[in-house]
Amino acid sequence: MIDVTLYTDPACPWAYSERPALRVLQWRYGAQLRWRLVVIGLTEDASQYEARGYTPLRGALGQLAFRRYGMPFAPAPKERVSATARACRAVVATRLAAPGSEWAVLDALQLANFTTALLLDDDEQLEAVLGTVAGIDAVRIVSTLDSPEVTGAYERDRAQARTAAGSAAELQGKTAGTDGKVRFTAPSMIFERGGTRLVAGGFQPVEAYDVLVANLDPTLERRPPPENAAPLLACFAGGLTTQEVAALMTSGNDAPDRGATEAALLELMAAGEAVRDAIGDDALWKPAR
Repeated sequence: MIDVTLYTDPACPWAYSERPALRVLQWRYGAQLRWRLVVIGLTEDASQYEARGYTPLRGALGQLAFRRYGMPFAPAPKERVSATARACRAVVATRLAAPGSEWAVLDALQLANFTTALLLDDDEQLEAVLGTVAGIDAVRIVSTLDSPEVTGAYERDRAQARTAAGSAAELQGKTAGTDGKVRFTAPSMIFERGGTRLVAGGFQPVEAYDVLVANLDPTLERRPPPENAAPLLACFAGGLTTQEVAALMTSGNDAPDRGATEAALLELMAAGEAVRDAIGDDALWKPAR
């Protein structure tokens, strides 16, 4: 068993763009990796972004640069700039109320943040997004965002995320100090086994993670890509974007073939084995029910 800690934030486009690599790790190693999610809490108030010169237009233009990584975007300027703390608290509150479900909530918040007009600090909008996650009591979760329990857990996450000083992530320039202490940038990951601790700071290629895992325990079972995408859709029942499927279908260090992947997904759709939900400038693929 290898313990993996992911430091992330629903508003970070780097973390969102890393999702295909995370899916590959989950598929290859399954339950041999034990995951823990730590939210960074990039900003407590929108004024922090405004002081740095962020605007709705700048946010939309920034999304254009991240299209090269393949995740869906809907780059339209939002009503205003929003802070990330409320969304991070929603992830933490879910972790406390329904352990394990925080991952699905993070997925939903990321997709909504980058493909809709969602404001991450609007409780009503957060409740609407959480309401799309199966098994989640969205009203209850949002009602606890300011509770002592959620506040304490959230602050512990923020504190842990700000312990990157002297780490390998700092050596690589994969940390930030925008609010004082040196913090991990999203999506930093720490892999631990038997007292050995390996840090992959910030955005990395999937090969970097794979090398760390393989060195921590070369006896692990490593599942290869399937012959077609049907097993992937069954494994990730919450849905996969085209780029996520393309990454999962890739062997070794080959480059993902997005075109061939999309064609194969359309074939599954025509055969009644997959459904395609349009999202942003792409789609979320799910198994047909």
